[in-house]
Amino acid sequence: MRVPLSWLREYVDLPATETGRDVQAKLIEVGLEVETVEQLGAGLKGPLVVGKVLTIEELEGFKKPIRFCTVDVGTANGTGEPQEIVCGARNFAVGDKVVVVLPGAVLPGDFAIAARKTYGKTSHGMICSGDELGMGDDGSGGIIVLPPEHEAGTDAIELLELVDEVLDIAVTPDRGYALSMRGVARETAIAYGLPLRDPALLDVPAPNSFGYPVKIADPLGCDRFTARTVTGLQPEARSPIWLRRRLQKVGMRPISLAVDITNYVMMELGQPLHAYDRSRVQGTIGVRRAEQGEKFTTLDGTKRVLDAGDLVITDDRGPIGLAGVMGGANTEIADSETDPETGQVRGTTEVVVEAAHFDAISIARTARRHKLASEASKRFERGVDPQAAAAAAQRTVDLLVLLAGGSAEAGVTEVIAPTAPRTITMPADHPDSVAGVAYGRETVVRRLQQVGCDVYGQDDLTVTVPSWRPDLAEPNDLAEEVIRLEGYENLPSTLPKPPAGRGLSERQRLHRRVGRALAGAGYVESLSYPFLGEGVFDQLGLDADDPNRRVVKLVNPLSDEEPALRTTLLPGLLSALRRNDGRGSHDLALFETGLVFHPQDELKVAGRLPVDRRPTDEEIASLTAALPVQPRHAAVVLAGAREQAGWWGKGRPADWADAVEAARTIAREAGVELIVDQGQYGPWHPGRCAELKAVVAGDIVSVGHAGELHPRVIKAFGVPARTCAMELDLDRLEQAREGVLRAPRISTFPVATQDVALVVDKEVPAAVVEYYLRGGAGELLESIRLFDVFEGEQIGEGKKSLAYALRFRAADRTLTVDEASAARDAAVALAAERTGAVLRGA
Repeated sequence: MRVPLSWLREYVDLPATETGRDVQAKLIEVGLEVETVEQLGAGLKGPLVVGKVLTIEELEGFKKPIRFCTVDVGTANGTGEPQEIVCGARNFAVGDKVVVVLPGAVLPGDFAIAARKTYGKTSHGMICSGDELGMGDDGSGGIIVLPPEHEAGTDAIELLELVDEVLDIAVTPDRGYALSMRGVARETAIAYGLPLRDPALLDVPAPNSFGYPVKIADPLGCDRFTARTVTGLQPEARSPIWLRRRLQKVGMRPISLAVDITNYVMMELGQPLHAYDRSRVQGTIGVRRAEQGEKFTTLDGTKRVLDAGDLVITDDRGPIGLAGVMGGANTEIADSETDPETGQVRGTTEVVVEAAHFDAISIARTARRHKLASEASKRFERGVDPQAAAAAAQRTVDLLVLLAGGSAEAGVTEVIAPTAPRTITMPADHPDSVAGVAYGRETVVRRLQQVGCDVYGQDDLTVTVPSWRPDLAEPNDLAEEVIRLEGYENLPSTLPKPPAGRGLSERQRLHRRVGRALAGAGYVESLSYPFLGEGVFDQLGLDADDPNRRVVKLVNPLSDEEPALRTTLLPGLLSALRRNDGRGSHDLALFETGLVFHPQDELKVAGRLPVDRRPTDEEIASLTAALPVQPRHAAVVLAGAREQAGWWGKGRPADWADAVEAARTIAREAGVELIVDQGQYGPWHPGRCAELKAVVAGDIVSVGHAGELHPRVIKAFGVPARTCAMELDLDRLEQAREGVLRAPRISTFPVATQDVALVVDKEVPAAVVEYYLRGGAGELLESIRLFDVFEGEQIGEGKKSLAYALRFRAADRTLTVDEASAARDAAVALAAERTGAVLRGA
């Protein structure tokens, strides 16, 4: 909400010495978020005056139209002679009043004006547009053309109100009343302790039976509808300068007098209004829910297909407005047009003014459904004062009569659904207990009365909430009002005393260790949004029945293109890789740890937890059972060089082995030995994919994959060729751990090395053979290493030879040859039993 200080002073008698910065500080003290104070006209220096165009000479021979003008600027130039000015704009004619800046002046942006020769003529100044004066868009599309009543030589700085201060306030959703000058003025009056001149305090005639007929079919969606009619409007009437300038200062573009007046009253009182061309409205105005699929064209020219939940304004033909959001093109106020033959000005001469109150949730849903946010919908969805509708309609009628020469008809329509005022019962010392400060009953009552509440009672207060504060719904809301007006800065600083904790859980410690280990291995952490579109699964090459295609969809996603929660970390990492590669970083190693989401087999609805007590264990368990399954994953992606070239060597590119090693790095932090097997899964190249396995509860289970990505996946995501990736299920890996990690004992006794060569089928992975060798060797085995793989005629068709070096060592003695051989034989025996391995040469 942009608040011009000059406009704010109309409602609060601020001290003349108060600047925008001073008001900003005061409003921040009472809880409004004033982000900036814009200094309009900063650096502007005259002479800047009204000029009358006397002559226009079209200059020929240039690429664009150029005009040489003489302009009467009165005595502002010191001579009284016409001022010669070169101008390229074409939206003015001889006799028009324009804004002229003379030599010696300085425009916003430190743009100094001087006489200069251009296009073969000397230009003594400049005829100004709104943008050049920092006014913004005035709708003219060119030079400012002023009303004819202003005398040449008049100071245009004062006339156009070019010097002002504008406070830019970020209004939170619960403070909708601050989206108006009335609301901000009330807060300003409270902050300064000054009286408020409420612009809504108007004499409003009582409703009668002569008003325009209105029928409300949905009183829950529209509980108040006021209609007033003004006739005899002058189509040629234009918005006065003061009105247009105030709209520009609050960030709105002047359009036409009738529309400008409704926008002005909306910004003044916070009540959105709409003016219908009465000649285009047929029959009774109604309010109802739209029919599913009903079509309607809004003022922006867009044809919209309506939903059954949309609230619409209708006449006998059908919809004429999307209630609380935007009016319809079929009843739009007509632009004034001059008949070239008769000179008669034609346009809208009769209007019906609508001031209504609509259900906030309904308007919010309609605005989001049609992606049509407007100034009206922004206010309705945050809460509009229903009692202000009649005053806003009267204010609009008064301005139409004053500025457009209209006549207000005697008929007043006001349809109201009866509602009782909202009351809240609160102990008088409740704000004291919330803030930890003894305010006292008198302070509590005074502060609540300042915000518009009626307060009765002694120890227990009965508070009637004002109509413009729908956010006040419970005692804590009232306590917050007292606390903010008394000053958050006056609250004592008391440090909490947390109970002694048990530190991080083992799950949290593992998560941190994994991050540190990957960072130490040269990876950079990347955090991505947990949302994706289902089309990404096709890009990853997942099968149609892949479990990762089953997703949890959000009812209200941030983006319609990404409505689901992720089931894999790879899409986010690959997108980050693509962005960085596109910005010139080609040697990349990224990692991410985070949750993925899988739907429950049976959909459950979470219960609403109580807020007046701690939920029971059963209630928490019920809530948890309704949530999606959320395992933690860790993933990496690599591209470009893994080792840079230098004096130490030629360097090398990242490959599938680096992705596998990243998985081993994570497994070491978890105290788990990975089994690396050949695999084939969606995103990975079928010949360069490793399936990562671990032993969980005695069974070998898959915990992830690593390797080089498939060329089709690389092309779909736009990442560099030979990109490698790894993804691991951290929760499943944690399940594979056997108790608490223990530091290894260092033996001082010598090692005994035994080599063994086993012949197995080609399909048997070396990692599986190694796993069973390790299991059979027992506690004396210190390490095992595969040092040779051989295939040939000597071994046999479909066979391969795997040679392992086994190192045995005891902690308390030197092993004998017989002990080492026995351990080796036990390892071979288990491997032979489980994999069919045979000792080579046996």
